Amino acid sequence: MSKEDAKKRTALLKRLREEHKNTVARAQALLKEQKMIRRQICQAMRDAPKTVPEVAEAAGLPADQVLWHITAMKKYDLVVETGMCGEYYLYQVAKESSK
Repeated sequence: MSKEDAKKRTALLKRLREEHKNTVARAQALLKEQKMIRRQICQAMRDAPKTVPEVAEAAGLPADQVLWHITAMKKYDLVVETGMCGEYYLYQVAKESSK
């Protein structure tokens, strides 16, 4: 790549960053909010396995939002099912494997 091509590429990237500044800021804010919610969910489950309604009550979040996050966390092995309590599954934070 020549110096002229590198300068054009740099200018293009700078223009794209400026054009998409608002989109990037919104995405960062959403990720920050989701991380905070997941932290609240994990905090609620730290002592013992809990059902979605129990986690929702402990975290002060709507049950549908808790279910959505727990489902995503389960997909990535951050949360595991540990049994049933009535008609609800019990969830707990997955133990990290020793490395």
